[in-house]
Amino acid sequence: QVQLVESGGGLVQAGGSLKLSCAASGRAFSSYAMGWFRQAPGKEREFVAAIGWGAGSTYYAASVKGRFTIARDNAKNTVYLQMNSPKPEDTDVYYCTASRRASGSIFYFVYDYWGQGTQVTVSA
Repeated sequence: QVQLVESGGGLVQAGGSLKLSCAASGRAFSSYAMGWFRQAPGKEREFVAAIGWGAGSTYYAASVKGRFTIARDNAKNTVYLQMNSPKPEDTDVYYCTASRRASGSIFYFVYDYWGQGTQVTVSA
């Protein structure tokens, strides 16, 4: 069992930067592949980025590649999402997620655990 708690959301100006954190409780954090998804009201949950278990290969949605960076610190049981040059269309609730079944998946249904979400609002 893993519990995930996101932090770091808030209001940021377009072109600025924001760093989201996700702290995981439980054991064997390094054996989980981690991901970030986002969702706007009335829309489907959308893949943002993922990182594999251990050292972790990284995967990005085309819309954020080159602007966002996912990283993990297994010693701190934490995964991060560095958001550089955010755009107003990046405004969403961002969710941290964990999976032991698949690494780098863009499909939300392969992830087993989810955080409560953190709101990110990008102003023009």
